[in-house]
Amino acid sequence: MCGRYTLTVEAGDLAERFGVGVPERYEPRYNAAPRQELPVIRTGVDVDDEHGDSQPTAIDGGEVGDRELAFSEWGLVPSWVDEPDDASRPINARSETVREKRSFRGAFERRRCLVPADGFYEWVERGGGKQPYRVTLSDESVFAMAGLYEVWEGEVAQASLAAFGADGDDDRRKRVESFTVLTTEPNDVVADLHHRMAVVLAPEDESTWLRGDPADAAALLEPYDGAMRAYPVSTAVNDPGNESPGLLEPVDV
Repeated sequence: MCGRYTLTVEAGDLAERFGVGVPERYEPRYNAAPRQELPVIRTGVDVDDEHGDSQPTAIDGGEVGDRELAFSEWGLVPSWVDEPDDASRPINARSETVREKRSFRGAFERRRCLVPADGFYEWVERGGGKQPYRVTLSDESVFAMAGLYEVWEGEVAQASLAAFGADGDDDRRKRVESFTVLTTEPNDVVADLHHRMAVVLAPEDESTWLRGDPADAAALLEPYDGAMRAYPVSTAVNDPGNESPGLLEPVDV
């Protein structure tokens, strides 16, 4: 699975790597965790073909065909749920069944995204405890994990209005943008750590993942076959509240 990851590059390097504008709020992340708002890259369009309409429609002010970097919560909220707080919010989707599951199939057809990272963490049982490892490309460069995103909009439940500072007299609408990371069988490096790994896309496949037809996108859901490395890091990474460059340092085990 993929339950924590890193994205430590500066904004300018991220912009150059993916050809997007990067908002000022961006900052490097050393311990990205579920339910946090994290950067994803999408086309800025939502192609709605459920009713035979294959024309892309701009969302969030984006222009058709443009890439954009947006901040989304990690943990997918399907657009059809009644209330986001009641959703299971999966952080991962199995590539083998993603086109069958109701929670994912619509997003797979029309709302695929790139999740930029330069490493992810996995844990191994060692001596009665769990030892975290960080997995990176051999050159420690930035890569894209295959993701799906959703935009949920709806009326806020009356009982929840107080959280928005409302007195209950006016209707309030809520918007939640969220994403999940696809997983597949592990490659040789990750197999020593876990039985699943994030789908890591080759740079030349990123446009197909974003804009290609579903069959071509599905063909990319394979274990990464490029060079990777894994090394042990401090158990301080276990706490999602810890967020510092020191988490990346190797430790002896």
